Amino acid sequence: MIRSVGAMPDGEPIREARLSGAGLDVAILSVGAALRRLAFAGRPVTLACPDPADYVARSPQMGAVVGRVANRIAGGRFTLDGTAYALPRNEAGRTHLHGGVRGFSRRNWTCRADADDAVTLAYRAADGEEGYPGALAVRCTYAIAGPGTLRCTLTATCDRPTLVNLAAHSYFNLALPPGGGPAPGIADHVVAIPAEAYLPVDADQIPTGIAAPVAGTPFDLRAPRRIGDTAFDHAFVLAREPVAAPRPVARVSAAGSRLRLEVASTEPALQFYDGRHLGEAGLGFAPRTGLCLEPQRFPDAPNHPGFPSIVLRPGETYRQVTEYRLGEGEPG
Repeated sequence: MIRSVGAMPDGEPIREARLSGAGLDVAILSVGAALRRLAFAGRPVTLACPDPADYVARSPQMGAVVGRVANRIAGGRFTLDGTAYALPRNEAGRTHLHGGVRGFSRRNWTCRADADDAVTLAYRAADGEEGYPGALAVRCTYAIAGPGTLRCTLTATCDRPTLVNLAAHSYFNLALPPGGGPAPGIADHVVAIPAEAYLPVDADQIPTGIAAPVAGTPFDLRAPRRIGDTAFDHAFVLAREPVAAPRPVARVSAAGSRLRLEVASTEPALQFYDGRHLGEAGLGFAPRTGLCLEPQRFPDAPNHPGFPSIVLRPGETYRQVTEYRLGEGEPG
């Protein structure tokens, strides 16, 4: 079912698609192709903006598909095929973050129901939008893919060489009150990420260009570990290239909750962000009340020759498949 739930500043309708089945209740907004609600057995596990209009004006990428390039590009600059490009520096005037001032997360996508358990959204970015070369056609399909499983498939094609690195940016909290109310902190969540290495960053959260072993660091999450007070906003290295089918990239549980979340993806990296800036959006969320697990390619890849390329060329298709697998187990 698709219905109108508001309007963009230009009057274009904001639409919401609802999916249900296999224990899931799902709501998808046309703004940013955002996952507005994901609930399992009646219990929500994602944060949501109170008003659909918030997704346009002040959402901290809540549930959205971010791009054309997710994460950061140092100084808002890159070179492609010998041509230098300058992008908006929309983070503290220093870095380019999540596609710019009006990246994909703040655009209104078209929305089409494929079935009762699937919906496809599409957006076409113009040549030069947010400084990127080439027109880019993006599609996002959400589908209920089995018991407690929501699958997100992202594809993109271009008419000129360009950069593409998409990521889904939901904030998860497995201890949300079923009937609503303030979100508790995520310090008591337990996270496991099967990565042998991570990408250290500088003061601007830009990767230094090396992949460092997690062993002996606070970023060793190969065994499940309580988040506690550790600060996370880092990419974990799972491989150098995407794989053909989704494999587990993160597992999450929470003290006092029987819910369990497994994230599986085809992507070679996973950005783990602890939501420390949530309070800055003015939406009523306290810092660190939701955590993000964002499958993607390597951040700032065009500025690091040793990182795998995120260049997409005409005739090629970008593809990412990520699954959110929810279930129940013993209390964490």
